Amino acid sequence: MPFTIESILLFVALLFITSLFASKIGSRFGIPVLLLFLGVGMFFGVDGPFHIQFDNYNAAQVVGTIALCIILFSGGLDTKLDEIKPVMYQGGLLATVGVLLTAFITGSFIYLVANTLIENIQLTFLEALLLASVMSSTDSASVFSILRSKGMALKHRLRPLLEFESGSNDPMAYMLTIILIGMINSSQTGDINYGVAAVEFFLQLVVGGIGGYFLGRLSVRLINKIRLPNDSLYPILLFSCCIFIFSAVYFCKGNGFLAVYIAGLIIGNSKFVHKRTSLRIFDGLTWFSQITMFLTLGLLVNPHELLPVAFGSLLIASFMMFAGRPISVLLTLLPFRQMPFKDKFFVSWVGLRGAVPIIFAIYPLAAGLEHSRLMFNIVFFITLISLLLQGTTVSKLANLLGLSKDKREEKKLQHFDIELSEEIKSTMSEILVTEEMLAAGNQMMHLNLPQHTLVVMVKRNESYFVPKGQTELEVGDRLLLITDSEDALKETHKNLGIEKFV
Repeated sequence: MPFTIESILLFVALLFITSLFASKIGSRFGIPVLLLFLGVGMFFGVDGPFHIQFDNYNAAQVVGTIALCIILFSGGLDTKLDEIKPVMYQGGLLATVGVLLTAFITGSFIYLVANTLIENIQLTFLEALLLASVMSSTDSASVFSILRSKGMALKHRLRPLLEFESGSNDPMAYMLTIILIGMINSSQTGDINYGVAAVEFFLQLVVGGIGGYFLGRLSVRLINKIRLPNDSLYPILLFSCCIFIFSAVYFCKGNGFLAVYIAGLIIGNSKFVHKRTSLRIFDGLTWFSQITMFLTLGLLVNPHELLPVAFGSLLIASFMMFAGRPISVLLTLLPFRQMPFKDKFFVSWVGLRGAVPIIFAIYPLAAGLEHSRLMFNIVFFITLISLLLQGTTVSKLANLLGLSKDKREEKKLQHFDIELSEEIKSTMSEILVTEEMLAAGNQMMHLNLPQHTLVVMVKRNESYFVPKGQTELEVGDRLLLITDSEDALKETHKNLGIEKFV
């Protein structure tokens, strides 16, 4: 088939449909959804039956950068400040000191051990540090996907800690990657300057943090002050703010990834017009970005090149999972003696690798470093191992350590397309009218409802109407209830004879 615009669109559509279908099947077996997206990309790649060759590293870097911006920004939007405040110090240290320790410990292992034991992995110390730095951060897309898609409820504020760490530690890994690439290039010409590298590192951190905060505040004012002619344009404005913040901070020599995450935190915890609609649409855009990113990276890899580095990658991956990451977490969290050891161990295990390390591994390729392709293949193989081993055992380990807690699974409204604003602390539910409920009478006033529970709407067949006290109910009617709290809703269900509260 010739490469026309129609054939390209058909191919892209098949990629997405196949990915979504695979995710539906894989979720039943506990396989991480993002791993399946990666697998679909590899299936359609050069070693698959379709033999699609994609080796445009610059295009992959652009796709990955934009997708990562959206994912980090969305992670900030969905994070509640009151949840992360109690764990902000732990998360901040893990995102900075923890990343540095992971990079140094793993880099030293690669240089001292892997170079000795594995013949086809021969890297200088700076190259070993670069390889470790690329993999030093916890992948935000993977952590958000696993924790939020499964609705995991963890004790001791572990979930906000893990989400805050994964959302804020990518900038540190990015800075280490960029600086080490520059140092390797400088070492080849003999004019390496460690002082300049340190200043650049500090500048990116400070400018990124300050820029993200103030541009986030400015974005909230812009969204609230501007009067757009169509409400559908506000999500586009939110997306434009995200891209602008990243680009503006980058040109100011700051870290754009850190800026968009902090800006997302500021915007998500502020009030702005059409917030609920904008966040919902942005959530869909985030999933689209994740799928696009993983499919692109899957197409980029040549699976036959992974076999020669399989043993070395397994060795490095095992060290990172069972030594490098745990040691760095334990050392970083050493000041927090009140935190139980099993909590720290669980945090170390959720050091998932995902798309971010692969994206960062493209930077050495784009810079033309000598062993960049070797690094890319090692990072890709380790990512597969991490998603397969760690990604499928997170919930099981939480149960084993006694860190998971019961969480009521919220039953979404099926017959009423209504949502309440976040500021309204009420709870909605829908119930089906049965004969038992009408035993005392078939009028609305005869229902045994608690004081703080209202029936705001009735669905009968395909008709909807607002009831009154004298409204006669029929078996099969569906009632939309609103209550002050979950406790009041439980009482309502109990009074109406509904055995299971879901």
